[in-house]
Amino acid sequence: MARKILVTNDDGIDAPGIAALAKVAEAFGEVTVVAPDRAHSGCGHRVTTDEPIHFNEIAPRRWSINGTPADCARIGLWRLVQDADWVFSGINSGGNLGVDVFMSGTVAAVREAALQGKPGIAVSHYRKSGGQFDWDRTTRLARRAIEQLIDHSLANGEFWNVNLPDLTGQDDHVPQFIPCPLNPLHLPIHFEPENGGLRYRGIYHDRPRTSGDDVDVCFQGHIAMTRMSVWRP
Repeated sequence: MARKILVTNDDGIDAPGIAALAKVAEAFGEVTVVAPDRAHSGCGHRVTTDEPIHFNEIAPRRWSINGTPADCARIGLWRLVQDADWVFSGINSGGNLGVDVFMSGTVAAVREAALQGKPGIAVSHYRKSGGQFDWDRTTRLARRAIEQLIDHSLANGEFWNVNLPDLTGQDDHVPQFIPCPLNPLHLPIHFEPENGGLRYRGIYHDRPRTSGDDVDVCFQGHIAMTRMSVWRP
């Protein structure tokens, strides 16, 4: 029997990344897209409990929801794809490395799935300042990553966090697929005065790393694949 796969994201239903991931997911089963009607980057695991969540089928098995990525996983698994075998989230336009996983809506969607007993894979695409997304190449790499992970057995509450590297100008580079731990170090913090307040100016690309962690692997041009659990770091 074909797998049933729920696909969501935090960049919104019209983002190129979710179109790429839905295309990838079709190679692994029947796909239903359940995604926010707008971008919710950095929303973490926020859920909507104080107002109705509306959902609209804008095309066959393609649902737009006025909620967060975690809402999409909840509504998708509770109402729209109750028999889903997997939840895929992404492809996020930007990395979700290290402590990013606590702020990321992309990761929150598969964390919510894991809380409901469903395995998931979050896929993000790191980009340096000025880097470009090659969605055709990204789609191929994402498919190869999922091929390596989808038959792995996950314990209850576990999920995968995958980060693709920036390959701008590296047409001949062949990235490796590397299982690796999450980087535990804090992001750089710096603020600059602006209009009577403070604007965050931390430089993502200067973040600290340790040899072999997900930040180090991805920044070296390889695909970081981190097995995570909602119950432990």
